[in-house]
Amino acid sequence: MLDIVKENYSAIFEEKLLEEIAQVARIYDFKEGDVLIDFGDYIKNMPLLLKGAIKILREDFDEGELLLYFIEKGDTCAMTMACCLGDTKSEIKAVAETDVKLIMIPVSKMEEWLGKYKSWRNFVFNSYNNRLKEMLTAIDNLAFMNMDERLLNYLFEKAKINKTNHIQNTHQEIAYDLHTSRVVISRLLKALENEGRIKLHRASIEIVV
Repeated sequence: MLDIVKENYSAIFEEKLLEEIAQVARIYDFKEGDVLIDFGDYIKNMPLLLKGAIKILREDFDEGELLLYFIEKGDTCAMTMACCLGDTKSEIKAVAETDVKLIMIPVSKMEEWLGKYKSWRNFVFNSYNNRLKEMLTAIDNLAFMNMDERLLNYLFEKAKINKTNHIQNTHQEIAYDLHTSRVVISRLLKALENEGRIKLHRASIEIVV
């Protein structure tokens, strides 16, 4: 375990903290599409992502869910930390965007390390700051962007996370993430193809660079 922790976090955390993480952390693997955290869960551990990507969704109380942001290798979820430290029910849903490997840190250690290690405090505060910026971007997208712009940004983000210009999601899956209808997504994708920005294939969407 120590070797894995050092390989991923030696540039961030001091040696003593790396050793403590290795002592208390547990490694988990999830498949693409697995639900890691659901709405209403009590969260007793904080995830540190070693491999893959996770999408964070917010519940719409009228209908469906809304994509807030993605977290990638080296990240954690600020909203998860808030639920851990506040001992409150989760207000987000975390779903594996790709196959995922992560380590879980017990909430008791999170609180202890905040007062014990400067590098841990910096990591937590930076994570909050980064996720806040991403949520503000999501709000700006909803408030100021047309759906075609939101769709294109979504496709670019998916391509970056999956390291490929071919997006495998169905039109319905994209509609679900963007909280709209499949008909709207299909129409906008066709318009983007006509503009030469993407190519639609039978089982994928190709971003034209």
